[in-house]
Amino acid sequence: MALTRRKGPNMTRVLPPVYFLTAVALMIAVHFLVPLAMPIPFAWRFVGLLPIAAGVFLNIAADRQFKRLGTTVKPLQRSSALATDGVFRWSRNPMYLGMVFIVAGIALIEGSISPWLVVAALAIVLDRIFVVPEEKMLKETFGDAFEQYSRRVPRWL
Repeated sequence: MALTRRKGPNMTRVLPPVYFLTAVALMIAVHFLVPLAMPIPFAWRFVGLLPIAAGVFLNIAADRQFKRLGTTVKPLQRSSALATDGVFRWSRNPMYLGMVFIVAGIALIEGSISPWLVVAALAIVLDRIFVVPEEKMLKETFGDAFEQYSRRVPRWL
């Protein structure tokens, strides 16, 4: 599976899994190089498994729904169907939300404050590079149906 995709002549766009894996690596590095504080007692850090499980669930469920609808799961490609049920009833972007949940779970397990900077950065990067342009494309493609959906369902959660 390619982790980049062509965007125009001789340009490559880095895909979300690269940002996600980079964030995980940065979180681990920051935790060990600059652990700002350890406010979470060790026994409670395993609560981080809950957002990790939720994130994995969101990604798998959204991927299955895209396949069931016969539309693309690839970022920044025009969709042939608007997903509005299943996990898309809670979030317009459950796959990106799932990635953020997973890194938040890892930050909880690590137990220091410094990895949370990476969690916030990942959410912002995903929003600006993927969510905003994808939602613009969905509005162009589905018009009023997307407008109604976006009024009913939050962008993230």
